[in-house]
Amino acid sequence: MQEELKALAQAILEGKRNEAVELTQKLVDAGVTPKQILDEGLIAGMSVAGEKFKNGEYFVPEILVAARAMKASMEILRPLLVATDVQPIGTMVIGTVRGDLHDIGKNLVAMMVEGAGFKVVDLGVDVTADKFVAAAKEHSAQIVGMSALLTTTMTYIPEVIKAFDAEGLRPKVKLIVGGAPVTQEWANQIGADAYAPDAATAVDRCKELLGAA
Repeated sequence: MQEELKALAQAILEGKRNEAVELTQKLVDAGVTPKQILDEGLIAGMSVAGEKFKNGEYFVPEILVAARAMKASMEILRPLLVATDVQPIGTMVIGTVRGDLHDIGKNLVAMMVEGAGFKVVDLGVDVTADKFVAAAKEHSAQIVGMSALLTTTMTYIPEVIKAFDAEGLRPKVKLIVGGAPVTQEWANQIGADAYAPDAATAVDRCKELLGAA
Protein backbone atom coordinates (compact mmCIF):
# COMPACT_ATOMS: atom_id res chain seq x y z
CA MET A 1 0.00 0.00 0.00
CA GLN A 2 3.03 2.29 0.21
CA GLU A 3 2.69 3.14 -3.47
CA GLU A 4 -0.93 4.16 -3.00
CA LEU A 5 -0.01 6.31 0.01
CA LYS A 6 2.69 8.04 -2.02
CA ALA A 7 0.21 8.50 -4.87
CA LEU A 8 -2.28 10.04 -2.42
CA ALA A 9 0.34 12.48 -1.11
CA GLN A 10 1.16 13.41 -4.72
CA ALA A 11 -2.54 13.88 -5.59
CA ILE A 12 -2.89 16.26 -2.61
CA LEU A 13 0.26 18.13 -3.64
CA GLU A 14 -1.05 18.56 -7.19
CA GLY A 15 -4.56 19.44 -6.03
CA LYS A 16 -6.17 16.47 -7.83
CA ARG A 17 -9.30 16.32 -5.71
CA ASN A 18 -11.13 13.41 -7.38
CA GLU A 19 -8.00 11.29 -7.51
CA ALA A 20 -7.27 12.05 -3.83
CA VAL A 21 -10.79 11.00 -2.82
CA GLU A 22 -10.61 7.78 -4.86
CA LEU A 23 -7.23 6.84 -3.41
CA THR A 24 -8.37 7.62 0.14
CA GLN A 25 -11.41 5.38 -0.26
CA LYS A 26 -9.29 2.64 -1.85
CA LEU A 27 -6.86 2.72 1.11
CA VAL A 28 -9.73 2.64 3.61
CA ASP A 29 -11.29 -0.33 1.80
CA ALA A 30 -7.92 -2.10 1.82
CA GLY A 31 -7.82 -1.86 5.61
CA VAL A 32 -5.09 0.76 5.98
CA THR A 33 -5.58 2.60 9.28
CA PRO A 34 -7.09 6.10 9.10
CA LYS A 35 -4.09 7.48 11.00
CA GLN A 36 -1.62 6.03 8.49
CA ILE A 37 -3.65 7.47 5.59
CA LEU A 38 -3.73 10.84 7.38
CA ASP A 39 -0.01 10.88 8.24
CA GLU A 40 1.53 9.32 5.14
CA GLY A 41 -1.00 10.57 2.58
CA LEU A 42 -2.73 13.82 3.49
CA ILE A 43 -0.24 15.41 5.88
CA ALA A 44 2.71 14.25 3.78
CA GLY A 45 1.26 15.94 0.68
CA MET A 46 0.29 19.17 2.46
CA SER A 47 3.71 19.40 4.13
CA VAL A 48 5.44 19.43 0.74
CA ALA A 49 2.89 21.97 -0.55
CA GLY A 50 3.64 24.16 2.48
CA GLU A 51 7.39 24.00 1.85
CA LYS A 52 6.89 24.92 -1.81
CA PHE A 53 4.72 27.86 -0.71
CA LYS A 54 7.42 29.10 1.68
CA ASN A 55 10.08 28.72 -1.01
CA GLY A 56 8.08 30.69 -3.57
CA GLU A 57 7.48 27.67 -5.83
CA TYR A 58 3.76 27.61 -4.98
CA PHE A 59 1.39 30.55 -4.71
CA VAL A 60 -2.06 30.99 -3.15
CA PRO A 61 -3.99 29.31 -6.03
CA GLU A 62 -1.82 26.14 -5.87
CA ILE A 63 -2.09 25.97 -2.09
CA LEU A 64 -5.86 26.44 -2.22
CA VAL A 65 -6.40 23.55 -4.64
CA ALA A 66 -4.07 21.32 -2.60
CA ALA A 67 -5.95 22.24 0.58
CA ARG A 68 -9.30 21.52 -1.08
CA ALA A 69 -8.10 18.09 -2.21
CA MET A 70 -6.96 17.43 1.36
CA LYS A 71 -10.30 18.64 2.75
CA ALA A 72 -12.25 16.34 0.41
CA SER A 73 -10.19 13.35 1.58
CA MET A 74 -10.67 14.42 5.20
CA GLU A 75 -14.46 14.10 4.74
CA ILE A 76 -13.90 10.36 4.32
CA LEU A 77 -11.33 10.05 7.10
CA ARG A 78 -12.79 12.31 9.80
CA PRO A 79 -15.56 9.94 11.03
CA LEU A 80 -13.11 7.02 10.94
CA LEU A 81 -10.50 8.96 12.93
CA VAL A 82 -13.14 9.83 15.52
CA ALA A 83 -14.34 6.21 15.69
CA THR A 84 -10.79 4.93 16.27
CA ASP A 85 -10.20 7.72 18.81
CA VAL A 86 -7.20 9.18 16.97
CA GLN A 87 -6.39 12.41 18.78
CA PRO A 88 -5.48 15.54 16.83
CA ILE A 89 -2.15 17.27 17.59
CA GLY A 90 -4.21 20.01 19.20
CA THR A 91 -7.26 22.21 18.77
CA MET A 92 -7.17 25.66 17.18
CA VAL A 93 -9.93 28.26 17.15
CA ILE A 94 -9.50 30.76 14.32
CA GLY A 95 -11.32 33.83 13.03
CA THR A 96 -11.02 37.25 11.44
CA VAL A 97 -11.51 39.93 14.10
CA ARG A 98 -14.47 42.25 14.61
CA GLY A 99 -15.11 44.73 11.81
CA ASP A 100 -13.07 42.77 9.26
CA LEU A 101 -14.76 40.68 6.56
CA HIS A 102 -11.65 39.35 4.81
CA ASP A 103 -11.31 35.59 4.95
CA ILE A 104 -9.05 34.21 2.19
CA GLY A 105 -5.89 34.28 4.31
CA LYS A 106 -7.72 32.99 7.37
CA ASN A 107 -9.32 30.16 5.35
CA LEU A 108 -5.92 29.19 3.99
CA VAL A 109 -4.42 29.01 7.47
CA ALA A 110 -7.40 26.97 8.72
CA MET A 111 -7.08 24.45 5.87
CA MET A 112 -3.31 24.09 6.20
CA VAL A 113 -3.38 23.76 9.99
CA GLU A 114 -6.07 21.08 9.65
CA GLY A 115 -3.94 19.44 6.99
CA ALA A 116 -1.11 19.25 9.54
CA GLY A 117 -3.23 17.18 11.91
CA PHE A 118 -4.98 19.77 14.10
CA LYS A 119 -8.69 20.05 14.85
CA VAL A 120 -9.75 23.50 13.62
CA VAL A 121 -12.81 25.46 14.74
CA ASP A 122 -13.38 28.27 12.22
CA LEU A 123 -15.47 31.14 13.60
CA GLY A 124 -15.56 33.00 10.28
CA VAL A 125 -15.27 36.79 10.03
CA ASP A 126 -16.20 39.80 12.20
CA VAL A 127 -15.52 37.81 15.38
CA THR A 128 -15.78 39.54 18.75
CA ALA A 129 -13.51 38.94 21.76
CA ASP A 130 -16.40 37.24 23.59
CA LYS A 131 -16.88 34.75 20.74
CA PHE A 132 -13.16 33.90 20.66
CA VAL A 133 -13.13 33.30 24.42
CA ALA A 134 -16.36 31.28 24.41
CA ALA A 135 -15.17 29.05 21.55
CA ALA A 136 -11.78 28.49 23.19
CA LYS A 137 -13.53 27.35 26.38
CA GLU A 138 -16.12 25.22 24.60
CA HIS A 139 -13.59 23.35 22.48
CA SER A 140 -10.73 23.32 25.03
CA ALA A 141 -8.54 24.98 22.42
CA GLN A 142 -4.80 25.23 23.00
CA ILE A 143 -4.36 27.82 20.24
CA VAL A 144 -6.44 30.79 19.07
CA GLY A 145 -5.60 32.40 15.74
CA MET A 146 -6.64 35.97 14.91
CA SER A 147 -6.47 37.53 11.48
CA ALA A 148 -6.83 41.20 10.46
CA LEU A 149 -6.39 42.54 6.94
CA LEU A 150 -6.90 46.24 7.69
CA THR A 151 -4.91 48.67 9.83
CA THR A 152 -8.26 49.84 11.25
CA THR A 153 -9.26 46.34 12.40
CA MET A 154 -5.87 45.09 13.60
CA THR A 155 -6.27 47.45 16.58
CA TYR A 156 -9.03 45.13 17.85
CA ILE A 157 -6.60 42.22 18.32
CA PRO A 158 -5.24 43.65 21.63
CA GLU A 159 -8.86 43.71 22.89
CA VAL A 160 -9.13 39.98 22.27
CA ILE A 161 -5.82 39.37 24.06
CA LYS A 162 -7.06 41.42 27.05
CA ALA A 163 -10.25 39.31 27.14
CA PHE A 164 -8.20 36.09 27.36
CA ASP A 165 -6.07 37.61 30.11
CA ALA A 166 -9.18 38.74 32.01
CA GLU A 167 -10.64 35.21 31.85
CA GLY A 168 -7.40 33.73 33.18
CA LEU A 169 -6.95 31.60 30.06
CA ARG A 170 -3.33 32.59 29.45
CA PRO A 171 -0.83 31.02 29.18
CA LYS A 172 -2.88 27.81 28.78
CA VAL A 173 -4.27 29.17 25.50
CA LYS A 174 -1.62 30.40 23.03
CA LEU A 175 -2.55 33.34 20.80
CA ILE A 176 -1.19 33.61 17.26
CA VAL A 177 -1.80 36.62 15.00
CA GLY A 178 -1.42 37.40 11.31
CA GLY A 179 -2.66 39.43 8.36
CA ALA A 180 -1.29 41.98 5.91
CA PRO A 181 -0.67 44.92 8.30
CA VAL A 182 0.50 42.75 11.22
CA THR A 183 4.23 42.47 11.97
CA GLN A 184 6.40 40.49 14.37
CA GLU A 185 7.32 43.69 16.21
CA TRP A 186 3.66 44.63 16.72
CA ALA A 187 2.79 41.09 17.80
CA ASN A 188 5.52 41.34 20.46
CA GLN A 189 4.19 44.71 21.63
CA ILE A 190 0.64 43.49 22.17
CA GLY A 191 1.69 40.29 23.93
CA ALA A 192 0.76 37.69 21.29
CA ASP A 193 2.47 34.32 21.64
CA ALA A 194 3.31 34.03 17.96
CA TYR A 195 3.10 35.76 14.57
CA ALA A 196 2.93 34.17 11.14
CA PRO A 197 3.40 36.09 7.87
CA ASP A 198 1.81 33.30 5.80
CA ALA A 199 -0.21 30.09 6.10
CA ALA A 200 2.73 27.69 5.83
CA THR A 201 4.60 29.50 8.61
CA ALA A 202 1.41 29.47 10.71
CA VAL A 203 1.53 25.66 10.68
CA ASP A 204 5.14 25.72 11.93
CA ARG A 205 4.30 28.25 14.64
CA CYS A 206 1.30 26.25 15.86
CA LYS A 207 3.44 23.11 16.14
CA GLU A 208 6.12 25.06 17.99
CA LEU A 209 3.56 26.49 20.43
CA LEU A 210 2.51 22.95 21.37
CA GLY A 211 6.02 21.55 21.30
CA ALA A 212 5.09 19.31 18.36
CA ALA A 213 7.49 20.79 15.79
